[in-house]
Amino acid sequence: MAAETIHTVVVGGGQAGLAMSEHLGKMGLSHAVLERHRIAERWRTERWDSLVANGPAWHDRFPTMEFEGIDPDAFPSKDRVAAYFEAFADKISAPIRCGVEVTRVYKVAGQRRFRVETSKGAIDALNVIAATGPFQRPVIPALVPDTPGLTQMHSATYRNPEQLAPGAVLVVGAGSSGGQIADELLRAGRRVYLSVGPHGRPPRSYRGRDFVWWLGVLGKWDAAAPSPGTEHVTISVSGAHGGKTVDFRRYAARGMTLVGRAEGWTDGVIRFAPDLVRNIRAGDDNYLSLLDEADAYVARQGLDLPEEPEARIIDPDPDCMTAPLAELDLAQAGVTTIIWATGFEVDYSWLEADVFDERGRPIHQRGVSAEQGLYFLGQSWQSRRGSAFIWGVWHDAKYLADQIAIQESYRHYHPSAQADHHP
Repeated sequence: MAAETIHTVVVGGGQAGLAMSEHLGKMGLSHAVLERHRIAERWRTERWDSLVANGPAWHDRFPTMEFEGIDPDAFPSKDRVAAYFEAFADKISAPIRCGVEVTRVYKVAGQRRFRVETSKGAIDALNVIAATGPFQRPVIPALVPDTPGLTQMHSATYRNPEQLAPGAVLVVGAGSSGGQIADELLRAGRRVYLSVGPHGRPPRSYRGRDFVWWLGVLGKWDAAAPSPGTEHVTISVSGAHGGKTVDFRRYAARGMTLVGRAEGWTDGVIRFAPDLVRNIRAGDDNYLSLLDEADAYVARQGLDLPEEPEARIIDPDPDCMTAPLAELDLAQAGVTTIIWATGFEVDYSWLEADVFDERGRPIHQRGVSAEQGLYFLGQSWQSRRGSAFIWGVWHDAKYLADQIAIQESYRHYHPSAQADHHP
């Protein structure tokens, strides 16, 4: 059976794939978006039940479509986000094919085309855009072995407190996912230990404006590259319960036990690095530095925004910080579950191309790889700090569509028959 021919194949039907489809459609470039499950599947089945977006509805959206039926300053639930992407796909008439898994992509030898093998047959394409994003394979460190009476899961499979066996819970990782899950478990009456590593901790809002607004006017969303050593520092921010600043000291005041990074295991005892105080105080510095920049911006621009001196109050260190645990016997502490909120790795096992580094991450320039016709979209820091966000990926998609159109114009160039030829 002959392969179907399509100008451009977009792999992935989440925010990146849909943003790409809008721009390709506007340029009149034929394409298909291949999604192995449903539109925005990770929002549906790889997030916990109570998750809401980390940014308000006015901000965390595509520029060409607003959320309907929700306060612009509210934080949409995961189901509302999935519905938003479905509605967006309808709005732009995206040529999306759900239930089609891409199993292999490779360049046809000696030809300017790719073969895309899928669960529904083969496709030949001039261009392939890998729009599967950076969160593909959950990472669980090989630290704690299988242990009777102890369940280990990644945050991607956590759903709600009722899902867990009775007992205390250790949450490893204090970024947005780990912090929110730990808070939810504490509210449910669980004994919670939270392992806190290096992190950024912005204010949820300050002087009447959400932190996403501050990052925008201060130019931080458009930062072209992370500061040295901060490429993978997690951000502790939450839209839960109407959106509140994450404050680990206040978690501790409510009964949570904070510990340092998990770094070792021996006979049922997990060991923690002596870095808890350093990590939390570095988060404080990050928090206060944004307040300083915001205040300077207000003064410089002459804005009439209410002062908020109480935002600078840092509560006293709790006992778990002044005398941090060096280790924890899980059975003795009644811990029956470990939730690893330790991030994800990329997985391009389906893509055969010499465009990856030693860790399997794509090598690209703003999404353009060295292999002509092969592009990446949805990567963290693809072109700026905001690239992994809904609105940020939309702008990266526009850039890639422009590059594809430029190459298309070169492909159709033919020398004029009237061109002068000199001996």
